[in-house]
Amino acid sequence: MTKLRCLDCGRGYDVNEPVWACACHGALDLHMEARFPVKAIRLRRPGLWRYREALPIERDENIVSFGEGFTPLFPVDHEGHRLFLKLDFLFPTGSFKDRGASVLLSKVKELGIHRVVEDSSGNAGAAIAAYSALAGVQCQVFVPSSTSRTKIRQIELSGAQLVRINGSRADTARAAFEAAQHSYYASHYWNPYFFEGTKTVAFEVWEQLGEQVPDNVVVPVGHGTMLLGMYKGFEYLARAGVTDRLPRVFAVQTAACAPLYQMFHQHLDTVPAIKPEPTVAEGIAISTPLRWKSILQAVAETGGTFVTVSERAIKDSMARWARRGILMEPTAATATAGFERLAAQAIIGAAETTVVPVTGAGLKTAAYI
Repeated sequence: MTKLRCLDCGRGYDVNEPVWACACHGALDLHMEARFPVKAIRLRRPGLWRYREALPIERDENIVSFGEGFTPLFPVDHEGHRLFLKLDFLFPTGSFKDRGASVLLSKVKELGIHRVVEDSSGNAGAAIAAYSALAGVQCQVFVPSSTSRTKIRQIELSGAQLVRINGSRADTARAAFEAAQHSYYASHYWNPYFFEGTKTVAFEVWEQLGEQVPDNVVVPVGHGTMLLGMYKGFEYLARAGVTDRLPRVFAVQTAACAPLYQMFHQHLDTVPAIKPEPTVAEGIAISTPLRWKSILQAVAETGGTFVTVSERAIKDSMARWARRGILMEPTAATATAGFERLAAQAIIGAAETTVVPVTGAGLKTAAYI
């Protein structure tokens, strides 16, 4: 049975209710029976929706899709390490956020909702704007005024109403949250259906590795959209009986804004009050992550850890991979820089299979190199 459940108070909601948060103001998570018919999936065309039974949309006519998904899993050599880059910038809007947008807007269509609100530093806003346009849904996107011009223009060209907020990423989130009280919040961190889309990256990685789970995944983390999606996907495969293990989850934060790193290593049970410093990794500059409990739990349960990387390390990693033909945005380079640090410290072994998702296209932010 598919059910929405509050992560704080445990209250349940029917999936046909147009809710995105609990009455207690807690975040919702979606629980569904694990179904993963491997033989049938093998016969389907590549794409996110090949995992139809694992996605919470009741009727196929409500699916909102550009035919996205099944991005390359590219093997590369890094000082002898068995490393694979999951090229998730190869989506219609240039980031992995299209995974979540496709499933979320499909649910929006299924619920008969005609207007949505989102807040974003760029990529999630672009994804929600594009898929809203495809679905015929009105879309309003709140962005910090400091967001890169390329990302802002991308949102505008999709026809969304853009609202610039003079303030921090947290100020932008508060403004969108207030606006969503009179609309439907198509948020990449509040809305549980977004994570149902990002979990598909784990399914693809499993297939592309010859139906095997990697030893490690190294993921940039702000609100945890990719990290929780990967964890949720591998956990789903385990519940479906497809695998009997999970990869170690390594979370990477920019040193300019690392509340989760502090919480993990200092064993804190509340989010510390921090003031983010300027960072090129704007996509993960999140001082108060909503789903911090779930993020910390995913890392701890899998035997992973949190690391931070400097602004110089991010830029150097971005430039280094660009010279190898892979131009990624700074937020994605946070993860490659984190992997490089973990490998140098032998926390990740050379013989282990490690996957690093390249979450966004560098063409949006090439000026940072």
